[in-house]
Amino acid sequence: MKITMGNLDTAKCRGRIDIGSAVRQSRETMGYSVEDLSLTCGLTTAEITRIELGADVDPASLRRIAAALQVPTSTFRLA
Repeated sequence: MKITMGNLDTAKCRGRIDIGSAVRQSRETMGYSVEDLSLTCGLTTAEITRIELGADVDPASLRRIAAALQVPTSTFRLA
């Protein structure tokens, strides 16, 4: 099956984008750059960038990011 805009499951895609947006918004609220967050939580800048762009993310990484940003993990739940 070929993936096109017509058959893309937007509900799944939207969830990942919402998590990435929440991570980016929380990071920016704290005044952190991607590099700052990387140093604070121990993930690479590439990992953080992928998360903010909507890539799949494991719960352990979200917990590390939440701890570094001093927010509850529920901040990043699916909408």
